[in-house]
Amino acid sequence: MAVHEQHHRSPGFHLSFRRNRGGSTITVSAGTVAVRDHALASLRLLTGFVFLWAFLDKTFGLGYATASGKGWIDGGSPTKGFLSSVAAGPMQSTFHAWAGATWADWLFMLGMLGIGLAVVSGVALRPAAVAGTMMMALMWIAEWPPARHLSDGSASMSTNPFVDYHVVYAAALTAVAVTGAGATWGLGRQWARLPVVRDHGWLR
Repeated sequence: MAVHEQHHRSPGFHLSFRRNRGGSTITVSAGTVAVRDHALASLRLLTGFVFLWAFLDKTFGLGYATASGKGWIDGGSPTKGFLSSVAAGPMQSTFHAWAGATWADWLFMLGMLGIGLAVVSGVALRPAAVAGTMMMALMWIAEWPPARHLSDGSASMSTNPFVDYHVVYAAALTAVAVTGAGATWGLGRQWARLPVVRDHGWLR
């Protein structure tokens, strides 16, 4: 495969990839690469903010998902309401036992904060994607979209038995991690230059 420089009237450089046999040529412009990088960076920032906002709202009770005065700093439990209301799925009793436990609150909140900060800043995207996917998997099991009815017999109101927003968030985390989206509008390049990160690629 040979790489040839192509000169066009449009601004920016173009890379032309020509097969050794055959005449077809694929041209990729710098503008196309920039648009892709900016799109992935936007996805990264939006996804990271989802986790950061959840942490902030549950910590300070900003009046959205967590009522004012019910935040973590006010003595509220970030996990009790959600886990105690699980009404379907194979881990229903397990989640009820975990609801409000101190270790569960700390693990959940530190996970939300760590994932949010990492993804927004563009560092440690691979560990963040693994941790975030595990968290989303547990939350998916807690809501259990395959169920048509809850344990009390009422309709679950599930709109899709497999793909819900938890799956979409996990896919977004994976996409920004495998594409190295932290290099655009983030600290990914600086992070990758650290000796420990160079020696352990999984930290990227």
